Amino acid sequence: MEIIPAIDLIDGQVVRLAQGDYARQTTFDYSPIAQLQHYENEGASYLHLVDLDGAKDPARRQLSVIAEIVQSVSAPIQVGGGIRTEADIKNLLNIGVQRVVVGSKAITDPDIVTTWFERFGADKIVLALDLVVENGAKRIAIHGWQSLSDLTLEAVIEQYQPYGLCHVLSTDITRDGMLTGSNVALYQEICQQYPNIAFQASGGIGTLMDIKALKTTGVAGIIVGRALLEEKFTAKEAILCARK
Repeated sequence: MEIIPAIDLIDGQVVRLAQGDYARQTTFDYSPIAQLQHYENEGASYLHLVDLDGAKDPARRQLSVIAEIVQSVSAPIQVGGGIRTEADIKNLLNIGVQRVVVGSKAITDPDIVTTWFERFGADKIVLALDLVVENGAKRIAIHGWQSLSDLTLEAVIEQYQPYGLCHVLSTDITRDGMLTGSNVALYQEICQQYPNIAFQASGGIGTLMDIKALKTTGVAGIIVGRALLEEKFTAKEAILCARK
């Protein structure tokens, strides 16, 4: 199980949004490059970056900033935030991004996204399936979590499995940025149901005990953002906890 430190960027600055709400933004006085280098020095072998400007407006994608970050660290990086076109993926891969995280587009335009799997390879694409559990149904949230689709997590996974789907980043959005613990039962269920998929758990990590709890689920990785920025624990401590 891998600890994947994460930062979100707005205008080149490190920020966090509570439950994806731009009105509930916290800005940190950290250099994104220095912060990711710090995580790498503490043992992180994979990094996660979200371009919130690109998510809101593709014309404002921070491609030059991301390129500088990628060139400044050795660990592979996955990047998401408003991926809407094949050119978005190509541009990110061309600057050295290891994997591209695709969210709402996978729900609204599956015919297009399946061609991306075929063109770039399933290992280059992470499906971000953000969800809300309602009456037992894992409903997918789209458009910056502003609306819920009629599709469930299971339906989307089964739609993309024939195209080689192997990486899924799943966030329970009621937990995101809240430091209240992860939805352990959710990850236990989906990891057991789809053992061939490498799930990344995201949302709610606030303590090392939250990481320990996820070790029982079978997730391949844990995205940790706010807790590291607020120094609830270090990346080194999280990695040691995951490996014990």
